[in-house]
Amino acid sequence: MLDRHQSVANVVLDHSECAEVFQRHRIDFCCRGQLSVEAAAQARGLDVDSLVADLTRAIAGRDGAPAEDPRTLSTPWLVAHIVATHHAYLRRALPFITTLAAKVARVHGDHNPALRELDQAVAELAAALIPHLDEEEEVLFPAMMARHADARALAPGLEAMTDDHHAVARLLERIRKAADDFTLPDWACTSYRTLFAELQKLEADTFTHVHLENHVLQPRFSADAR
Repeated sequence: MLDRHQSVANVVLDHSECAEVFQRHRIDFCCRGQLSVEAAAQARGLDVDSLVADLTRAIAGRDGAPAEDPRTLSTPWLVAHIVATHHAYLRRALPFITTLAAKVARVHGDHNPALRELDQAVAELAAALIPHLDEEEEVLFPAMMARHADARALAPGLEAMTDDHHAVARLLERIRKAADDFTLPDWACTSYRTLFAELQKLEADTFTHVHLENHVLQPRFSADAR
């Protein structure tokens, strides 16, 4: 039985398949990953036993070998993975999604005014994320991989990264709310359906991305770890 007192971040680290369960229940395992499973369920008004059962089923239903544990990766390998997988995905996906969100809002905004708020939130997310990726790749990550990386010198950059992550989490929550939990109306056209599918992928990838930075990479450079 899964330990309901374990933090949601550590549950995902131990069982990556649980990320989808938390995402489905709108439990933030990135910026609020320190919460226990029990506390996270209570914060969302969920039955703790039902959540634990969902997580247990996800673990039992995993196909094949477990995913590679990111905690075993060296810092250069972890950074390379984050940049090649998650940063590269965002640089590809965000221009397409922002254009699509604007189109859907323009065509269907009169029918569903929430699409205009969705378009605005998506545009703000892109405007926040691209400079964040640049800062990490050009400044913070090289400093982390320097031969004698100093926790105190890195502290301002890590604090800024954390602040950015919280801002992104708030924007993702706005997006999900404006999209009514990605519920599609019967009259949704192909562009509308594609937008919602892409936004769900974006949310899932960003949760995993931020989770790795918050709970695997950043703790290696905290003052307490030195």
